[in-house]
Amino acid sequence: MTAIAQNRPAVGIMFIMLAMVAISINDLLVKQFSDGYPLHEIVLIRSLIGLVFTLLLVQAEGGWSILKTRTPGLHALRGLVIVTSNLTYFAALAVIPLANATALFFVAPLMITLLSIPVLGEKVGPMRLGAVAVGFVGVILMMQPWAASAPGGVSRWILGLPVAAAGAYALNQVLTRKLGVASKASAMAVYIQGMFILVSLGVWAVAGDGHFAEMTENKSLIFLLRAWEIPHGRDVWLFVGLGLNAAVVGYTLSQAYRMANAATVAPFEYVGLPLAIFWGWMFWGDLPGLWVWAGIILIVGSGLFVFFRERAKARIQVRRRLNARY
Repeated sequence: MTAIAQNRPAVGIMFIMLAMVAISINDLLVKQFSDGYPLHEIVLIRSLIGLVFTLLLVQAEGGWSILKTRTPGLHALRGLVIVTSNLTYFAALAVIPLANATALFFVAPLMITLLSIPVLGEKVGPMRLGAVAVGFVGVILMMQPWAASAPGGVSRWILGLPVAAAGAYALNQVLTRKLGVASKASAMAVYIQGMFILVSLGVWAVAGDGHFAEMTENKSLIFLLRAWEIPHGRDVWLFVGLGLNAAVVGYTLSQAYRMANAATVAPFEYVGLPLAIFWGWMFWGDLPGLWVWAGIILIVGSGLFVFFRERAKARIQVRRRLNARY
């Protein structure tokens, strides 16, 4: 029997909003750790702990048998794509304020909505496409490309890292929708955690002693390549929390894009924007400028429009089915 993709918009939206809360906490903890630990160590510890919790979810969703897959190559590709997205985004996070990095990264949901048309064959009408265009305007306002110098005084290529991460992330989510037809969310999360572990161990084997970090003054590269530091004090418990949170992120993201169309779910990733602004203000005293606030209004507004448009279309389709039966 051929598996059929589910389309439960309300459930998908619920899971994506839970995922955004968990991701915002993840970004907060990673940025907190960025001054003392290398990125590959943070990712390795997070993924090892997250894998333990994710395997418990595997048992709840059907046991070890659900880990079997007929498409290991596509799952490996999906894993590499999301690892690339995370590493490039976190490298920028060590330098850029949390709200700014998140704002730049939020070109991803727009890319997902557009990619869902040619890759998944999903239908996105002109009104939703118009809302996506408005969202792109909001992202542009946040990036401020007209400014004489890059916001925050960082180099342009550092600002480009979250955008590159967004492109990889968009491809990952489209693959999630495609693979989620036949794979459980917990199994897909296990594959992701496994890829994080393999890549982190590879970086540790090559650069774990920190000798590459001594060759550069770039803060992003130093964060990626500095020597390992054994966690101590409250950091031990923060790492445990980070690992548990990683399990939540992997499961809820996979579940969201399994349960609903990518074009429906993607705009609700914008919930992460106000969360990032809140954490940045609370922990580092960073607040966005006027242009960023204007961008947030446009992006959130476009996401809400897509949601209500989807609900209206669903009600019309239900009425048509009922009328056809009588």
